[in-house]
Amino acid sequence: MKRYLSVFILLIFLLSSALTQAQETDYENGTEYTLGGLQITGLKSYNEQTVISFTNLRIGQKIKVPGKDISDVIKKLWKLDLFSNVNFYITKVEGDKVFLELALQELPTLADVKVTGIKKRKVDDLLKEADIKKGKKVTEGFLANTKNFLVNKYKKKGYYKVKVNIRTVEDTVAASAVKMLVNIDKGDKVKVADINFNGNEKISDKKLRGAMKKTKERRFLRFWKKSKFIPEDYKTDLTSIVDEYKSKGYRDARLLNDSVSYNDKNNTIDINIDVEEGDKYYFGNIDFVGNTVYTDEYLSRILGVKKGETYNGVELRKRIDDPKDPDANSITNLYQNNGYLFSSINPVEISAQNDTIDFEIRIQEGKLAHFEHITVHGNDKTNDHVIYRMLRTRPGQTYSKAAIIQTIRELGSLGFFDAESIKPEIKDPNQVEGTVGIDYSVVEKGSSQIQLQGGYGGGGFIGTVGLSFNNFSIKNLFNGDAYKPVPMGDGQTLALRLQASKYYQTYSFSFSEPWLGGVEPRQFSVSLSHTKQFLYDYYTGDVDKSQRFSLTGITVGISKRLQWPDDYFNLSHAISLQRYDLNNYNTGLFTFGNGYSNNLSYTIALSRNSTGPGQIYPRYGSSFSISAKITPPYTLFSNKDFKGLRSEREDLVNENTTLNAQNANGEYSNQISNNSDRIGEIDQQFYDWLEFYKFKFNGDWFKTLDRADKLVLRTHAEFGFLGAYNQDRGVVPFERFFLGGDGMANYSLDSREVVGLRGYPNYSLSGQDGSTIYNKFSLELRYPLTLKPQASIYAQGFLEGGAAYDSFQNYNPFQLKRSAGLGVRIFMPAFGLLGIDFGYGFDPVDGVDPTNKAHGWETHFIIGQNF
Repeated sequence: MKRYLSVFILLIFLLSSALTQAQETDYENGTEYTLGGLQITGLKSYNEQTVISFTNLRIGQKIKVPGKDISDVIKKLWKLDLFSNVNFYITKVEGDKVFLELALQELPTLADVKVTGIKKRKVDDLLKEADIKKGKKVTEGFLANTKNFLVNKYKKKGYYKVKVNIRTVEDTVAASAVKMLVNIDKGDKVKVADINFNGNEKISDKKLRGAMKKTKERRFLRFWKKSKFIPEDYKTDLTSIVDEYKSKGYRDARLLNDSVSYNDKNNTIDINIDVEEGDKYYFGNIDFVGNTVYTDEYLSRILGVKKGETYNGVELRKRIDDPKDPDANSITNLYQNNGYLFSSINPVEISAQNDTIDFEIRIQEGKLAHFEHITVHGNDKTNDHVIYRMLRTRPGQTYSKAAIIQTIRELGSLGFFDAESIKPEIKDPNQVEGTVGIDYSVVEKGSSQIQLQGGYGGGGFIGTVGLSFNNFSIKNLFNGDAYKPVPMGDGQTLALRLQASKYYQTYSFSFSEPWLGGVEPRQFSVSLSHTKQFLYDYYTGDVDKSQRFSLTGITVGISKRLQWPDDYFNLSHAISLQRYDLNNYNTGLFTFGNGYSNNLSYTIALSRNSTGPGQIYPRYGSSFSISAKITPPYTLFSNKDFKGLRSEREDLVNENTTLNAQNANGEYSNQISNNSDRIGEIDQQFYDWLEFYKFKFNGDWFKTLDRADKLVLRTHAEFGFLGAYNQDRGVVPFERFFLGGDGMANYSLDSREVVGLRGYPNYSLSGQDGSTIYNKFSLELRYPLTLKPQASIYAQGFLEGGAAYDSFQNYNPFQLKRSAGLGVRIFMPAFGLLGIDFGYGFDPVDGVDPTNKAHGWETHFIIGQNF
């Protein structure tokens, strides 16, 4: 019986296969007709003739039914994503003529959308983010994708129980249109109550919880990391637990089971994780196989793993390749920075005896690669030559990953592009020929700024107009077509500023060309400024223009990128000349009221900047500069007796002090006046040409502290010293340091340098005449709120300490005024940097806090400061 049944089934299968083959043969061959007519049915919003023309079917043409022509039309119509159903029907056949009907069912169009369950002010942003807009074709896929997007969006924010319901209703007004109703029930944020581990003996629960960077238990004092439950982050943290074991030598550790249980009563979840630790292992022999370019000894030094060390699978991967650190001293970077793009390095366990693991590092070096073509796109305003001259990757050069990374830094440092959006893409890699192309994608941002300010201060109105063009093109200055609104695109900087009130005026102009001559990065800069101030009576509000002070200065500088020790270094030179003119201007700011001073100085600075990816929010690298500013040693060529003049001045000052105490009836007024005039004459001789030397150091280091590369630690240190060649002449009352406060100064008549130290009043940590030496140290923890081209915003917490002294003999680098606080920085291309800091000073300020208690809170507003 079974035999007959099997034969019967086989006959049915053969018959079915034959029928199917026959049908396919008929479909492929079809019957040839002449198309007698084509009717389109089911259209509501589209024109019939438009659809017919799109099919490319013409009355009178030869056509096979069924056949390829019909199937091609159906495929083309489906690809339009305009129809939910496409069918052909034969309506009649007359001789060799066939009449067809194309039956279409249109997809509905989204006429309107309504969102409930969230605040109205957030609806527009949500619709934009989810790409929900009127006119969109409503397909099943669109509805499913929208729902998934919304669910995942709110789960990422901690709404583990979020529910999204989407339904459509027919629009009675428009044809083939629907309205979409989206209801979002976020529920409450779900917190993690407990994370429990089972089976762990070698590593404690506390350390395993610490390995989970994004999934944390709810704790009363935990405010820096929320305990919300996000499924994606939880999956990542499960991998982190295994990595924690591998970093401690437990190669075989694994998670046996994990479960998440929801508590309805308090809207929390409990996490239970079962682990199997396994045995602890150690590194054995590590052999390199396939390497010809580098020796085993050299690769062993780069790997940095020694026989007998505790097995650390995580660190081993990083030593071979660390994708998170572009500058990592890894074997992969060693090969890729020297042309071996097609190389691959794989660690393979070849034996695991007892507690020791032997490895082979198998290397396929591949062919040496060279750059073939380099392209850039996305720059609409910036001229191509400005970008191409910054590229460290050129056609014909040996491939280098480091050169690509440095190019990203260089482009980001220009300030013309959004540093977060600079993306290099490998193009056309050819292992046979050993060639590769690179395409850099950039997104331009506003690089010019306008400053318009007005306010009332010092008894009168103060107005400021400033223009800063950071991507200027001076060669198109007289080209009317280039004004959009100003000539742009050549990477030059042009700045103009005017500030005026009834008692002072300040004008400044600066220009810089970063590639003088266009051949190499040699920056030329020039700046001019003129300040005029009149004596102002704060009590009456009167201005006496016959009593005036003016400061005129010009600075010319040139800097060049160095090739040694590496090309992050820059050497700059500048010569500046300043002229101080005083006419009956006795205010106490200067030691004389009539006369002049000249300041001719030369500045040399060596700097290195490897920070990246951009200026606004650097995440890695360092930046430092050391500079010396010197004047000619005039006393070597002068016959003046400065020691005698100083002694005479001190005698006159002491005599005036005595006479002032005895001058009740005014009988000594003439003598006092004569003495004061002589003191002014002596000071004029001291400061006709300023003589000094000044040394400064400034350093920044940046490092990311989290896996998302967002949390950044900035370490900062700076130092300054002002000295004199001739101690009899003394340190000049110009060019001094004023420490404390926000670090801002609208104008400085005595060329002072204002150094900020938050938590204390402006200038409060230096004496009335300023300081000749200072140091400052800072730690900042930064976190970005948004880094979009339109606006970059980040929050920061800071610790600072610094001190200033009037002589080197009193200098103590460890006796600091300390502060801490929080702040926010906002950078908008049109306005520059804005910020606010709340700083708490832990130490008293001399002359300000007589009770010798902590100074307390200070609020600082930042405009246009360094990042």
